[in-house]
This record gives sequence, structure tokens and C-alpha cells, in this order.
Amino acid sequence: MKNSELAAWRPRVVALDIDGTLVDHEGVLPNEVRRSVRRVTAAGVPVVLTTGRSWHATRPVFEQLGLPNGPVVASNGAVTVDFPPFEVRQVVTFNPADVISRVLREHPSAAIAAEVVGQGYRVTKQFPDGDLTGHIEEVSVDELAGTDVTRIVVRDPESSDVEFIDLAQRLGLHGVSYSVGWSAWLDIAPAGVNKASALAAVVAELGCTAADVLAIGDGRNDVEMLTWAGRGVAVGDACAEVQAAADHVTATFAEHGTAVELDRWFGARRASRRVPALSTLAS
Repeated sequence: MKNSELAAWRPRVVALDIDGTLVDHEGVLPNEVRRSVRRVTAAGVPVVLTTGRSWHATRPVFEQLGLPNGPVVASNGAVTVDFPPFEVRQVVTFNPADVISRVLREHPSAAIAAEVVGQGYRVTKQFPDGDLTGHIEEVSVDELAGTDVTRIVVRDPESSDVEFIDLAQRLGLHGVSYSVGWSAWLDIAPAGVNKASALAAVVAELGCTAADVLAIGDGRNDVEMLTWAGRGVAVGDACAEVQAAADHVTATFAEHGTAVELDRWFGARRASRRVPALSTLAS
């Protein structure tokens, strides 16, 4: 987007990643970020959480932000829900048998999980504490491979993100989408499913297009979304690959980069003409 176009542009939809964008890796949501998000909703602009988290791990952040009823894109685009009340809008699944076989052939010590939408996960072995939320059921590899799933999560706390990037390349995955997290975490979803694909459907239902969207994220699973959106913004902590995909790089998480970008469009001065003072919005 050229500077002249940017000067006249305003977001009609805001899509926000969660981890590393809204909350830190301990799950803490800074007050500055929460207030900035509330300015967006007070201006009547939809905020769509667009995350790799499962829905049940997304709900607490949705509630902390005080978002109104609306759509949420979870599980890297494989699951879209409305809340409140909770209603599943779309679930995309695939058969994981081949993927699981390939993963364990290349990395036999890996732990593998499959999401159970709205409930938790089925796992082949226990993940590190705090990695997964909800009800966790340990099952055999054959049991996990025998049912269609929204996504497969591969984890090895003894490895690094670089090693998992190499693992993904060695797997030669076809018919699926995948992204590597900030740690040794590999998300594998149905082919063509990512945050951008799910967000495109949501935005269309809102009567908007990609050109109307401000998207902010920090992870490799945000690349498609940042590229697709009219204005894709990377948080300053993002790796070089993510920053290169963005139209703009904001401040780091510690510097409240998400709030800095949101306030560019929905700052207190702009919002004061349309909504009550900030002090009446923040809890």
C-alpha cells in the first residue's frame, strides 16, 4: 500500500493473533493492549481473534478483552466459532494416518496430539505442563491415527524450532498445511487451511474484503494472514521471515507494539469523537 493510499485508508476489520501479539508467553495480557482493543470495538469495528490456539484456550482471552458477540478463528484456521453463545461455524478435518507415520519415522521421540474441538486433546504421550489445555486423554498411536482431525500437533521439548523447520522439510508433506512455532512445535492442518483462508470467509460475511483488514501477528503461522490482509503488521519480536511478509513492523511486545499499531487508527483522540472517554471503557 502506497503512502498516499495509506493516508486515506481505515481498517474495517481488525484480525489479531494471540500469543506474542496480545499476550506474552506466560499468558499475561497488558492493560495497554486491552485498552487499545476496546477502543477498536467501541468504534464499531469487528475484532476477530485469529489464533493457533484451540477454542477452549482462546475463550479466556476473548473474555478478558470484553469482545462482543462475533466470530473467532481458532486452530490455525481449521475451526471457526461464534461466541457468545458458543456455536461452531466451520470445522475442516483430514485423515492424519500418513502424517503421523511420517513424523514418527523421522522423529520417533516426538509427542503427537490431536485436538478434540471444544474439549481438549488426545495425545500419544504427555506434553510439557502448560503446553495444552482442556481434557487430555492419552491414547495409542493407532487410535490417534484412526480418526479424522482438525490438526495434528508435534512437540519435542528437547528439540529447537530450527530442528523442527528441518523436520517439516524432510517430511515432504503433501495435502496438508503446516507451520512451525516459536519452539519445537509443529502444527499440521488440512491442505490450504490457514489463518488467512478462514479469515477470508469471515471477512466476506462481514461485507468486507482483504483490503479492509488490519492484521497483526508475530509467528510463522501468521505469514499467510499478514500477506493477505490490506495491512499486515508484524510485532517487533517476530523472526525475519514474518517481518518480511508484513507491510509494517511495529514495536516489540514489551513496548506494546500491538497497542501502538491499533492506536494509530483508533487512538484516544480519534475515539473521543465517537465513544465515551477511555476511563468508562476499561474495567
